[in-house]
Amino acid sequence: MIPIGDDNSRVFRTPVVNFCLMAVNLIVFIFFQQLGSNFEFVMSFSMVPQEILSGKDIISSEGLLASPQPVLVTIFTSMFMHGGIMHIAGNMLYLWIFGDNLENAMGHLRYLLFYLLCGVLAALAHVWASSHFDNGMLVPSLGASGAISGVMGGYLLLFPRNQVRVLFLRSVLQVPAFVSLGLWLLLQAIAGTQSFSSGEQGGGGVAYAAHIGGFVAGLLLAKLFTTGRGDANVKE
Repeated sequence: MIPIGDDNSRVFRTPVVNFCLMAVNLIVFIFFQQLGSNFEFVMSFSMVPQEILSGKDIISSEGLLASPQPVLVTIFTSMFMHGGIMHIAGNMLYLWIFGDNLENAMGHLRYLLFYLLCGVLAALAHVWASSHFDNGMLVPSLGASGAISGVMGGYLLLFPRNQVRVLFLRSVLQVPAFVSLGLWLLLQAIAGTQSFSSGEQGGGGVAYAAHIGGFVAGLLLAKLFTTGRGDANVKE
């Protein structure tokens, strides 16, 4: 069940921040990561859990290179990087579909802060899971998935009944957001539980803890970031 669109009839603000976030992600992937082929850039600017916990840069024979200082900066740099074309294509699709509604409800600046905060909390969830399960501490992490998961969590809270168009098998269906996003969260929880219990945290190259952490952050923060916005046009 892949989302391909939603009801934007109540969106009245041009989502300039959402457009800019998408543009930055694309610019970094195309020009800095060189479509994923710039290994040195990836190994320098990705987030490494052990570096975040220790506060120290790690250069290793496994390929880790010098990172920006302080290393906490990599929480933000990794948020705008991707592992491949399918990775960025999927993330940008979800951001395109769900981000404009949140920006409309929150306003431009609040939406930007919400997005970045969800990304930070998602990254910290991944670091915690890596440390707790003692797995992947030196494995670089990158991608906008955590922040975008926060957008999806906020969307679910604010627009649970908004109609989302999804591709299911060979048909296009319209389902409420709580069905589309609720199913996504359920699949993340199942896959994440399996990877954690097997000792393969982040197995298959997917940081499930970041996805779940970002989604929960979005659920918890969305109301706060729409507080006092009488023109938000948010309807439960």
